Amino acid sequence: MNAITNPLSMFDVDGKVALISGASGAFGMVAARALAGAGCKLVLVAGNQAALDEIAGECRSLGADVTAINTRPVDEQTCNELITSCVTAYGKLDILVVASGMNKVAPIDEMEPATFQSVMDANVTQSWLLARAAATRMKAQGEGGKIVLVSSARGLLGHPAGYTAYCASKAAVDGITRALGCELGPTGITVNAIAPTVFRSPLTAWMFEDTDEAKKVRAGFLARVPKGRLGEPEDLVGPLLFLASKASDFYTGHILYADGGYTAG
Repeated sequence: MNAITNPLSMFDVDGKVALISGASGAFGMVAARALAGAGCKLVLVAGNQAALDEIAGECRSLGADVTAINTRPVDEQTCNELITSCVTAYGKLDILVVASGMNKVAPIDEMEPATFQSVMDANVTQSWLLARAAATRMKAQGEGGKIVLVSSARGLLGHPAGYTAYCASKAAVDGITRALGCELGPTGITVNAIAPTVFRSPLTAWMFEDTDEAKKVRAGFLARVPKGRLGEPEDLVGPLLFLASKASDFYTGHILYADGGYTAG
């Protein structure tokens, strides 16, 4: 009945403990700021020390209790240690957001197998290892939990410009999301993914500029976007809070496209 009389309470994550990998990246920073502002205690993980310090400082200025860990979730031991560090700091883990990852672009005949594997390791293996470590802890806690992976519209759609590694990796993230959603559903742990299209970040800032090249690229892209614009960081906040909160308790194994309708047409 509380969900009906006070529906906003379903989105309340105040006091929850969230671990965010890739916290200094484009999506990771959005997640960190959003969950900090919503009252979460945060464990922020990133390989770039300076950028990690910056986002940790921003979150503390929003009133969040923050533990910053300068590392990357590159192997089983590191991922297990990150979960242990989270529990040591705050006593539990409620929310995992896997925002770490990478892309390397090249035509298939110019991409080395090692390059392809590096993208798969960063986007797929690290997601699986962190989800594995988090699920093990959440199951032991016996209170359910929220696992949010980061996919992409490219997990569903191809791309003509050398994206074989990236598209394959995000399709694999979608598969992990669906499989773990089924596997962990009975435990009360939900596993979902946010799949953005292009949104404003340091890497895509050039696409928003008033140059001939940017206008040309933007026009071609926007011809496929019913909303008629590129994404902004705030477009990812609502989906994240939904998937991290009680509001999404009946949603698992779901890929939520934050794409302005790009994948609908």
